[in-house]
Amino acid sequence: MTPPPPPFRFTRGKDDVAFDPAFGDDELIAARAALAQGRWAEVRALLARTGSDWDLRGHRLVVLGEGKSASVWAHEWQLAEPESPDAAALTAVAAVFRAAAGKQNADSAREACLRAARMSPGDPTPWLGLLILARRTGTDDEQVRAFDQVRGRHRGHHHGHHLMTQCLAERQKTDGDDPFHEVYEFAEWAAGEAGGGSPLTLLPMVALIERYRVLAAAGSLPAAPNNLPYWTSSRARTSVRAAFDWWLDWEGGNHPRLSLDLNYLAFGKFHSGDTVAAAALFNRIGSQVTRIPWAYPDRDPKKAFRAARNYALGFGSS
Repeated sequence: MTPPPPPFRFTRGKDDVAFDPAFGDDELIAARAALAQGRWAEVRALLARTGSDWDLRGHRLVVLGEGKSASVWAHEWQLAEPESPDAAALTAVAAVFRAAAGKQNADSAREACLRAARMSPGDPTPWLGLLILARRTGTDDEQVRAFDQVRGRHRGHHHGHHLMTQCLAERQKTDGDDPFHEVYEFAEWAAGEAGGGSPLTLLPMVALIERYRVLAAAGSLPAAPNNLPYWTSSRARTSVRAAFDWWLDWEGGNHPRLSLDLNYLAFGKFHSGDTVAAAALFNRIGSQVTRIPWAYPDRDPKKAFRAARNYALGFGSS
């Protein structure tokens, strides 16, 4: 796992927002570049080193599988080594993203995931592929079934829990009885099950932000800045504060998807009006910016991130 990045030095006018889903994983970045040139042996070595760190394995396979030529070279690898679970997993994940883009039949992508799952029964990654596929092309029930399989293999699966939170947040498009929405119950339960040392401690805040996305898109919240009551509610204050406290106290090293958590946390702190904490988070994030949640609700994520960062750091508008 890569070490934490050095302190960020913000330079105005520099295009420092890259949205690279590798999140600074240098080994992954090198393997992705090699795969784009057809050198799948470097991916094989990377996945062998990754082992059964399921969060890291899932993260790396998703980033590799999203590559434009990943499907071609994964298929070549699988032909060369038909018994390789890693080749089967990469083929499956690449098929998922092709199906999500309308370039491949969803049923064939689903079968590729099931084939990979049979080859490595303990690996949650093929089921993560099915969960991503269900998020793009399937039903709520398919998402729940895939998530259950992911969680059955890794109870603290970071990506799987985030996807399930997004799914549940979308189940009710209007405000209704929103303080008691099922996504909050799920997030609090999952965070409690994971324990205080897990990044899933942030899940109640993630649920808050995902509900914000859904409600704002449905017109159930007033446009900014008049939606401040949403961010200053008791639930918002509690979940954002708990997430920030977790970050201050966490000693778990550099989780492969930590950049995503910090972007969610900066988003929550900024929208709740705590620009001092947001500024510290922006400095920690540096150039490892994620499209989600800055694209919420239906915004240009680069412009939204820069505007929030500039305001928090006292640079004015971008």
